[in-house]
This record gives sequence, C-alpha cells and structure tokens, in this order.
Amino acid sequence: MLIASGLVLPLGSSDSEIVDSAVKKSGVAKQNIKEAGVRRISYDARHGEVNLVCSVSLRLANASLEKSVADKKKGQFVYVSDAAEKQKIGSKKLSAPPVVVGYGPAGIFAAYILALNGYNPVVIEQGASIEQRTAIVDKFFTSGMLDRSSNIQFGEGGAGTFSDGKLTTRINDPLCDFVLETFVKFGAPRELLIEAKPHIGTDILRDVIRNIRNETIRLGAKINFNTKLESINVQNGAVKSVTAGGSRIPADAVILACGHSAREVFTMVKGIGASVVPKPFSVGFRIEHLQSDVDRSRWGKMAGDPRLPAADYSLSEHIGSHGVYTFCMCPGGTVVAGASDRGQVVTNGMSNRARAGKNANAAVAVSVDTSTFGTDAFAGVEFQKRLESAAFTAGGSNYCAPASDVGSFLDGRSGLRTDYVEPTYPLGVVEHNLENIIGKQLADCIRAGLRSFANKVSCFGNAGAVLTGIESRTSSPVRILRRDNRQAENVDGLYPCGEGAGYAGGIMSSATDGINTAKVIISEYRPISI
Repeated sequence: MLIASGLVLPLGSSDSEIVDSAVKKSGVAKQNIKEAGVRRISYDARHGEVNLVCSVSLRLANASLEKSVADKKKGQFVYVSDAAEKQKIGSKKLSAPPVVVGYGPAGIFAAYILALNGYNPVVIEQGASIEQRTAIVDKFFTSGMLDRSSNIQFGEGGAGTFSDGKLTTRINDPLCDFVLETFVKFGAPRELLIEAKPHIGTDILRDVIRNIRNETIRLGAKINFNTKLESINVQNGAVKSVTAGGSRIPADAVILACGHSAREVFTMVKGIGASVVPKPFSVGFRIEHLQSDVDRSRWGKMAGDPRLPAADYSLSEHIGSHGVYTFCMCPGGTVVAGASDRGQVVTNGMSNRARAGKNANAAVAVSVDTSTFGTDAFAGVEFQKRLESAAFTAGGSNYCAPASDVGSFLDGRSGLRTDYVEPTYPLGVVEHNLENIIGKQLADCIRAGLRSFANKVSCFGNAGAVLTGIESRTSSPVRILRRDNRQAENVDGLYPCGEGAGYAGGIMSSATDGINTAKVIISEYRPISI
C-alpha cells in the first residue's frame, strides 16, 4: 500500500478531488489504481484561509510496483507492507483462563483479543456495567452522592468513557488502526477512520463499549462487574490466583489493567513484591471559554463556516523546570466531577459527538515529579490526595468545586466573574484563590503558561475565562515496573499494562498496550481447549 500525505486542498474539497490529487502526484495511470481512499483529514488555518491537509492510501493493480513508486516519490509517498502478522500460539499449558483486572481501554482490548483467540478470559471490574454506571454518575452530578466503586474513574470503559472519547495519540503503533476499526465495527462513526483528531463522543462511546462487551462474552469471556480485587495470591514468586468478590479465581496469567486511580491496587501490588516507583504527572485546572471565541481564535474570519468542526487547540510552554500545557481539550463540552473517594474534588472534561455545547474546556496543567512531591513510591499519590482534599474544603465540603476567573488568578487573588462564561461543573462552583490549593510555585508556572498561550490563541487573553479545580488525574502517579516479557519485576504471571501501570496515556495507547500484552500471553500459552 502507498500512503500520500501532506496533500493541501481547499476547504470543501470532495473525497474524489482529494484522491485525484494523490493519484496525479503518484504518476500512475488511473486504470492501474486498484483501490484508493482518503486516510486522514485535518485543517490548517495558519495563513488566513482554512485548507484541508490530507493523506490518501493507494493500492496498485500490480502490488509489486508500489515500493518502486515510493522510492521515486520520496517525501511524497510511503510504502507500507500489507503482510499481516500471524499470531504465534504458545505451547505452555494454562491451568486456568487468563484473568483481566479492570475493564477500561486496556482491559477491554486485552480481553477482546484473548477471547478472539479462544482463551476465554475472566474479567473482574470493581465498578458497574456502563448502563448502571451512567445512572450512578448522573446521580452524583445532581445529588453529590458518591459511589466509591462506580464513578468517573471506575466502571466499564474506564475514565475515558466520560472524557469525550478522544482517540488522538502520539504513539506510532500499527495497532492504532485496528483499534479505530474495532470502534467503527461496533458502532462508532466511520469518520473516525479519516479524522486527524478522531473522537467518538461520550454519548456514542457508551454504546460502542457495550457492543464490544457483548461480543467478548459471546466469544467465551466471563465479565464480572461490581467485583473488587481483594488480593493477588503469589507462591514462589509466581501468581497462582486472585481473590475478588469473596471468591478465589485460579490464574497463571493476570493482566493488571487497573486504571490511573486504583490507589488500593497500587499498594496491593507493592505488597506482593512487585516494584512500584513514583512517576511524573501533571496537575492544574479546567479552563472554560466560549466555543465561539475558540472558533474565532482558530478559524479567524471563517469561524462559523458549517464545513468546519468546532475548533480545538493544543498548547505548551516550558517554564523553568516545568512544562505547562493544555490537555484533554473538549470543544463544545462540559467540566465534570471526577472524584473517586469521599472528601475529594477532582475535575475532568467531556463532550458528546456533536460537540455542540456553548463552552469549550481543557485542562491547563503543570508537570510535577519527585522534586515536587518526594521520592517515596506513593509520594505522588499522597500529593494528589492533598490537592483534592484542599479543593474539597475550598468548595465547601459538599463536592462543589473552587473556581476563579483568569484575571483574578493572574493577579493572585480571589475573584469569579461569570458574565463571560457560565461554569459547567455540575455540582456548582465557589469563588476561591486557586493559588491557595496548588501553591505559589506551581500557580506561577500556570500563570506564565496562560500569558504565553494568549499570544498563540487569542481567547486565552480573555480575563473572564473560568478556571475550576483541581485537575489531578492527568496520568498515573506510579509505574509498576515490568520486564521485557511484560511481566512485573519479581512476580511471574502478573502483567501490568495500560495507564494505571504507567505505560500509556489515553484511550489509544492504553488499548494498544492491552492488545500487545494479550499477544504476549498468546505467544507463550496455548488455550485450555487445545
């Protein structure tokens, strides 16, 4: 297959016009093109006009010529082999089906791949199914009644279920295409396959997750919701079973896909001898602007053109030894309550597929590491807890969130004007000087970042934008060290993976890490039925 990238065409160009542009550049006669299709579309507004930037895939009638075309058109075309990798089935005998702990993106795809290959995995998830979980989360948003097992962080689909379903990633794993195709297969819009920054939307993602679960069960998996991991039982340095929901489940292979907020699991894993170390992460606030202002900032005079999507942004700045950046940007979205334990306030953001809300929001976060919070394995966890408890107290100890307008925050004082943006955090906000929560040093870094961002995206210069805190679950605060065979240091048969184990950040990288972990087990063991 040939891939042409960097094709610039006018806004509104049709798929056929995009493909024709690639064919013309290839120099191959149309009758010699077997198959052609748009692969990715993004938008470039850097020069006053918005243009499409596209990539196209081409398959030639004579496949052997594809590499020679790529060689002749270096810089314009890339050759990608179509040879599918055949999964090698291992020879070792399993005494019991593999166990998957956690049913977020890593756990979902690990279980799906194992089930597809006949391994009949057993999944344990402390939270509820997506149907029950949605009702529980909605109840928290309206009443402040927190369920510690099922919430924004825990339950089927993981934290990403209530965070827009963003499928952008910086990793370059060919499995990313498989993940996107799987989402589409189970109900996501086909546009995901060509969007440069694909997102499903929280509303549609819930249905997709349910459909994948039903197929995984049909293939032989057993999925246990509302079932908490209680212990991992090890003998002579190897996993023998897990205890969950009061029952002992035998296992030679346990995939640990627990998510970035599974603090009790982190402690449990260290207790059985695995190596757990602190990992850098980031903390900050959610910033809200009017989506119409973001559109004007990004699209200029073309803002409002129906051919353009709701605009987004991705900004970063290096401030001293810290990085300040925007993260998890949600066009047309809302700020949500992400607490997973009592006495804590945590913020996150989400939007539905249409991204039609009045406000846009994103995290504005500053990087922190052991120089900020200490070198103990769980120092980052304790740092998160302190910030979240301080935010809970500042909000009135009822899950309201502390907030400030940007102008007041930049001046180092308390203040909250809402004439520009009406905050969307569901349980309400309380005016507070946010520096008192995060500390002056980190607050000063975020201030410097905001001033820099205002020079790049004009809406950041609006003093009436609202900051709501605290955003503290940007990634896992620990890493569970694993060897080249993906098994935990000192514990054979335990396979830490995904964001919670410190090896991913977001839906796509978590999903691919889950797949790759499942493939390692498949390559070592044969299914029980063989």
